Amino acid sequence: MESQNSTGQDGKLTFDECWELLAVSVVGRLALVVDGHPEIFPVNFVIERRSVVFRTAPGTKLWESAKESAAAFEIDGYDTRTGEAWSVTARGVTSIIDNHEERAAADALGLEAWEPGNKAHYVRLAPKVLTGRRFKVAAPDIWNTRLADQRRLAFE
Repeated sequence: MESQNSTGQDGKLTFDECWELLAVSVVGRLALVVDGHPEIFPVNFVIERRSVVFRTAPGTKLWESAKESAAAFEIDGYDTRTGEAWSVTARGVTSIIDNHEERAAADALGLEAWEPGNKAHYVRLAPKVLTGRRFKVAAPDIWNTRLADQRRLAFE
């Protein structure tokens, strides 16, 4: 698995920093190729055995994940206190988790479905590449920046 050495001037996050951000995040975006084009699905997840694990119902996410083909997963965030934004991307292969002990391990970490319905299928994305970056965001133009822009919180 590729990794970065240290957070540097270019803002690249270390391998461990990427895992730390993934571990404290709850929701991310899963990217799969469906019928020849990319589809993105928001999922809540846990990190179990240095992989992303989520639950799903029968449907596109499950069928495409079962193919064990290339996938990507992304999280990002913004810290209003420090004015820094960050992003982590994991690329790898998805697989269905059929093993009861592996499912129980994910459940023990608090993996539960947010959306109502039967989410009885567990999927694992095992990253082969893990990258991330952190950067200081530009100060907002207080007169022209949208009211919903999180950067405004530093002024309000």
